[in-house]
Amino acid sequence: MEDTTPIPLAADAEPIKTAPKAAFPWRSVLLVAGTIALTVALAFIPKGFLESLGNYGYIGLFVFTLLSSATLVLPSPAIGLSFVAGSTLNPWLVGIISGVAAALGEITGYMAGIGGNAFAQRTTFYTTIERFVRRWGMLTIFVLAIIPSPLFDFAGIAAGTMRMPFWRYLAACLAGKTLRFIGIAWLGRLAPDLIHMFVQ
Repeated sequence: MEDTTPIPLAADAEPIKTAPKAAFPWRSVLLVAGTIALTVALAFIPKGFLESLGNYGYIGLFVFTLLSSATLVLPSPAIGLSFVAGSTLNPWLVGIISGVAAALGEITGYMAGIGGNAFAQRTTFYTTIERFVRRWGMLTIFVLAIIPSPLFDFAGIAAGTMRMPFWRYLAACLAGKTLRFIGIAWLGRLAPDLIHMFVQ
């Protein structure tokens, strides 16, 4: 007996589901753009303004650097402020104060690792940096703390995830951040002389 079961037409077939397009990360782009704009704006602070604040200039530097360093995986405008502050305030004090504040701010990354930051652990950057932290430990934290890069947050998260002793993490972070900001502060102090040297 011939099978008379109707063959479904293409129009009746179940439509093929396509993967939804990834939304453009407007929020992240705006945050990065805002950070860059703030860093550039710091260059227009009138010369001597921070010096006129006296000790309040150092307090403001500490608070600003602490808050800006507490963000995760975002560039920090604290470098621009330290550069400007170094041109008028004592560059050694600017570097030390900024380094201490930045190291304390980076505790947020370590605590995020202790709590388990699933977002960071899904990124390629995290996997690579975690491998370095696991192999080299404090040396990785120290080197990444010197280099101005938001990738340091991944190192902090990795250190927390691996339960690196907190004092080791903080010591390496403090040493690297302080050296970085001392260099930036002195660059701010010497920049006018260097520019004058090359212009002539």
